[in-house]
Amino acid sequence: MNIYSFTRPLLFKFDAERIHDLTLKVLKFAEKCGFLSMCLAPPVCKSRTVMGLVFPNPVGLAAGLDKNGVVIDGMAKLGFGFIEIGTVTPRPQPGNPKPRLFRVPEAQGVINRFGFNNLGVDKLIENVKASHYHGILGINIGKNFDTPLEHAVDDYLICMQKVYAYASYITVNISSPNTKNLRDLQAADALSNLLSRLKSEQSILAQQHGKYVPLALKIAPDLTSEQVREIADLLIQHRIDAVIATNTTLSRDAVKGMSNAEEAGGLSGLPVRDASTRVIRELSSALQGQVPIIGVGGILSGTDAAEKIAAGASLVQVYSGLIYKGPRLVSDVCKALG
Repeated sequence: MNIYSFTRPLLFKFDAERIHDLTLKVLKFAEKCGFLSMCLAPPVCKSRTVMGLVFPNPVGLAAGLDKNGVVIDGMAKLGFGFIEIGTVTPRPQPGNPKPRLFRVPEAQGVINRFGFNNLGVDKLIENVKASHYHGILGINIGKNFDTPLEHAVDDYLICMQKVYAYASYITVNISSPNTKNLRDLQAADALSNLLSRLKSEQSILAQQHGKYVPLALKIAPDLTSEQVREIADLLIQHRIDAVIATNTTLSRDAVKGMSNAEEAGGLSGLPVRDASTRVIRELSSALQGQVPIIGVGGILSGTDAAEKIAAGASLVQVYSGLIYKGPRLVSDVCKALG
């Protein structure tokens, strides 16, 4: 039994968000003290080249765990091949009322309705500049909750302009279920307009900064097969650099009757695994290798990650799996993917 398996039952006795916040503080302290370097060996894994970037290993941290970029250095010590921070919005916002994070332990699931709680894009940039991390850093951007949907593009452009110089790639989050109507941006016309504006701005920023920063789109697991095909067509049409599949699900089919199952919000962890893999498989079929896929959703073992790769993903990300398996999950997945 590893240390995390021993301590997890105790941690699960406390409020999920309090433990989340405490974990970030402990991780930051442990990194500063050099404890992580002493205890954790870098995982051995082959590098991958995706979006024109060389990833030292294919296992990344998904957005949502470190929304403000406060523990980038600590996360790097856990062995991730890349780290994605955010989601960040132009202005700071508190998110939805607490409690807003719930475990579904019977299914190894997590429900959250955070609502893009973050300190704003300027603070995130301060934290990135203060870190010592030189690896691949994704920055996940969104819109403020009170920005009308018809002006959502403006919020994404503001964030994109501000983070461009500091990001290895930028993820456009239009799939969180916790910001009202945000997923409406996945509809064909709205998405085409958004992607067109972002690609135009990307070209301008590339000239200004003298570097090309890839754009990734993060989508939901609750899309129909027809919607997946429509999105795939738009990704190709607008030359988007990658797609991240998937975000959390609104479905409760896999957790009916379990504790916290009826809480509002997005469900992640093992219950979303199959839906995420289905979207990856359908995307892969539609994209035919023209746009790389980053697979995320329900990865709690090396086998789960290998399934995402077999379905068509080039890289994977983990988040909820860390809650149930601890940091050892990173090396387990690396070992499985080779």
